[in-house]
Amino acid sequence: MRRHRERTKTLLTSNRASPVKTAFVFAGGGSFGAIQVGMMHALAAHGISADMVVGSSVGALNGAYYAGDPTLKGVLQLETIWRGLQRHDVFPVTWRTLVGFVWRRDFLIPNDGIRKLIDDHIPYRNLEDAKLPVHIVTTDILSGDSIVLSEGSTADAIVASTAIPGAFAPVRYKDLYLADGAISSNTPVRIAVKKGARRLIILPTGYACAEHAPPSGAVANALHALTLLIARQLVSELEGLHPGIEYYVVPPLCPLVGSPYDFTRTADHIERAIQSTDAWLAQSGLEQRGIPHEMRPHGH
Repeated sequence: MRRHRERTKTLLTSNRASPVKTAFVFAGGGSFGAIQVGMMHALAAHGISADMVVGSSVGALNGAYYAGDPTLKGVLQLETIWRGLQRHDVFPVTWRTLVGFVWRRDFLIPNDGIRKLIDDHIPYRNLEDAKLPVHIVTTDILSGDSIVLSEGSTADAIVASTAIPGAFAPVRYKDLYLADGAISSNTPVRIAVKKGARRLIILPTGYACAEHAPPSGAVANALHALTLLIARQLVSELEGLHPGIEYYVVPPLCPLVGSPYDFTRTADHIERAIQSTDAWLAQSGLEQRGIPHEMRPHGH
């Protein structure tokens, strides 16, 4: 392990001397965002950092937090926050919200939970004040185009990027109505390239691949469908990248049990992701390009 760490540090030292910019690219995935926290823990423990952050959906929340404190200490604080999360903190569905949905017919869940998480835990109010450049991906709900927010209100950007259509109301931004970045670019690798990154370290969340039946409930099913979309979209985008772009995909967990609407497995997701990412790094993962088999379509 010591020899591996020394090789990793040598690789990173040469990277810092290079003008090549590295982006951490965070995918969406609901409660599976905990997996990214475990990945970040392992990367930070090995001294691996980024020059910029690009995130979509729950990846926008994780990425924005990392951009505010891109250190192992910061990641450990994020880990503590995730370990304390419960479903109602993010998806506060109550009888009152259900009655409101019936009468208003516009959205099911208020975004108060997400906004409170941002206000309580992300120290900068505007994106341009983060320690690293941070780019939050949203979707213009009318045109379907990706809209990338790199300045302005941190809370509004993240709330928009996590606003699942039908579950959360879109966010008004200038003359646009913005919703979940997952719709247009769930793992925004091309956006990272447009922002100047030439080396991408991609943190996917994966998808439930060990279930024998679909999850129950409307929101759970919507999130499960999004995670499947994420995986297929990521493979397609990576296969279409210019060969001059370096990319490394941290392997997601497989088998992965549970729903992206289920926050009871957070601790297990984090621990498994730390172990699997440590193993990937020990096997020279950051020296081998390619799409991990965990991202390819596969059975239970």
